[in-house]
Amino acid sequence: MSTVNENRQLLLERLNNVVAHLLDIYRSVPDPDMMVYELWTAKDVLAHLTFWHESFARNVSDLARDIKPTPLKGKLSDLNQAGVDAMKPYSLEAVIERLEIAQRTIWDNVLSPRVVLIPYKKGSRDYTPEEHLEIVINHITQHLQDVVKASHA
Repeated sequence: MSTVNENRQLLLERLNNVVAHLLDIYRSVPDPDMMVYELWTAKDVLAHLTFWHESFARNVSDLARDIKPTPLKGKLSDLNQAGVDAMKPYSLEAVIERLEIAQRTIWDNVLSPRVVLIPYKKGSRDYTPEEHLEIVINHITQHLQDVVKASHA
């Protein structure tokens, strides 16, 4: 295995561990309706992360199958809120399940040699799989820290 693939594999394993930790926290969160940010509850934060994880999963799956990806389009703040709003009707368990499915899709596809550059959203540059994995790990970690802090407040 090449160094690039080894690095990608290590990042993928780190992402898997971060997602597993996130899911453990959410399965025992005392109140999914507790406020984490001014406008978002703990469940909203998970919906936000799931929305972006599903986008990542769709894009890498398309690339691995040699299909032109269709990245999200719009202003970041609008996309963030639209993703949260779209998952409002779903139970916490349903959002967790969607995140698990997206993670499995990423796991199954991101190591494909066809995945060279991953689109993030229209108007943004594409990222190498290693860059994208690192960004997603950091994004989830930051929100997870905020959820844990809010649950202990």
